[in-house]
Amino acid sequence: MKLTSPTFADGGPIPRTYTCDGEGQSPPLAWSDVPAGTADLVLVVEDPDAPNGGFVHWVVPYIPPSTTSLPAAGKPGPAVAGLVQGKNGAGGEGWQPLCPPPGADRHHYVFTLYALRHRLAAGPNVTAADLRRAMRPVLLGQVRLTGTYQRA
Repeated sequence: MKLTSPTFADGGPIPRTYTCDGEGQSPPLAWSDVPAGTADLVLVVEDPDAPNGGFVHWVVPYIPPSTTSLPAAGKPGPAVAGLVQGKNGAGGEGWQPLCPPPGADRHHYVFTLYALRHRLAAGPNVTAADLRRAMRPVLLGQVRLTGTYQRA
């Protein structure tokens, strides 16, 4: 599988507009080469550099395999591209803008897309940890895209 964004390269900086210092939107994403037999896609966005072992910014289960992209999405909340969204690290539903502490070292934001052979039975409050446990036996493939951001 391939996962890209038209707004940043893998390993490159994420534009400010997609952070808490800008509009707070999620960046647009596109993917291709989804494995044959994929019944569902799952997207998880995490900051492994955040204190306490990391922070989950977005959990999107149930992306139809025919979907090949997600547009930039609005501020935090459940209405992103009409998809069900799980629980983020702040305890809410939907996208949580990228927002490392001011003066902290550059943070890495890992966008992981998972291809599953079966759809999982998970509700809208599902966490990234719950999904990872449930998808192990049905995982067909995964791909990562990493961007960085550092506040002034």
